[in-house]
Amino acid sequence: MKQKSIAQRLMAAVLLSVSSTAFAHPGHDAFGLVTGLIHPLTGADHLLAMMAVGLWAAQRGGRKLWLLPGSFMLMLAVGASAALIHPSLPLLEPGVAASVLVMGLLIALSLQLPTVLSVALTALFGFLHGYAHGLEMPGTAAASAYALGFLATTATLHLGGIAIGVSTRGRYARLAQALGIVIAASGSWMIVTVVT
Repeated sequence: MKQKSIAQRLMAAVLLSVSSTAFAHPGHDAFGLVTGLIHPLTGADHLLAMMAVGLWAAQRGGRKLWLLPGSFMLMLAVGASAALIHPSLPLLEPGVAASVLVMGLLIALSLQLPTVLSVALTALFGFLHGYAHGLEMPGTAAASAYALGFLATTATLHLGGIAIGVSTRGRYARLAQALGIVIAASGSWMIVTVVT
């Protein structure tokens, strides 16, 4: 029950932090919001990485349960903002694909990394995915509404990964590791696709 409460607080904090900017002006941009909500679901790279962050966080437990998704989401917003200012980051697509591979391996191997390294790695991946979101924002969408949308969907995907991770702890831990293998294999395929 305590883990659910932490996840709910994290999601509420993120939504509150962007909601005031999204709706501070008249004519709320429903197009931007809907586009942002849908965007993380339209690519396997985003979908798998975001679920994997939640799954890995649940696998690790403790403070990492909220630190990993929180750092990913914070840097997701920073990355999207950076893309709007400087829309040219080399090796972005291979970096996004590599994030899926690495997250899958972390889950498959059930690796225990130091908290600082775990957060830094997750934050880097969040930045890369956010940068990609920023580049893919439609020109007619309001950036704040679009950001609110993709942050809400990301939080939902993180919570889905956390739910899977919590439900597979202990007796079903190998199921989570098997999911990690599938995620890592998908990331490998994405890297091959991007570089060829």
